[in-house]
Amino acid sequence: MSWARFAADEGRLAEFLRERLHGRVAYLATIAPGGAPRVHPVTPVIDGRRLLVFMEPSSPKGHDLQRDGRYALHCGVEDARGGGGEVLVRGRGVVRPSSDDAASTGDTPDRPASRYVTFELSVDEIIVTRAGSEGPRHTRWRAPRSSPPADSPGAAPSR
Repeated sequence: MSWARFAADEGRLAEFLRERLHGRVAYLATIAPGGAPRVHPVTPVIDGRRLLVFMEPSSPKGHDLQRDGRYALHCGVEDARGGGGEVLVRGRGVVRPSSDDAASTGDTPDRPASRYVTFELSVDEIIVTRAGSEGPRHTRWRAPRSSPPADSPGAAPSR
């Protein structure tokens, strides 16, 4: 699901994610060629319509996303108790033309270099954990799923 649709459907949750992710260091997990997880620091940008990350053309994380778009994105937290709240987003990354990036909005903490590759991240699943007096509180959200044909690349394996 696109960020714009997610934000339209889940405004309060989208605003919390924006607060935790936009312009802050977060950790992007991708899948290396051998299938192992690989984790990279990134600075996501949410321009109101899209969740974006920018990277060098030679970046292993970019190659991972181009080969297998699946990702997980986790925000940094303020302390060992998860101060500020934890956010985990899962979805798929897709290359976008560099001229179509958030740098033109003026709402980016640091302007991405013109050589960077722009990836738009879909929002397919979100898990939020907030500390509370009774222990951690979890919120889980999933995008509505449409059923792809059984032989398509996005089809779930049968069990």
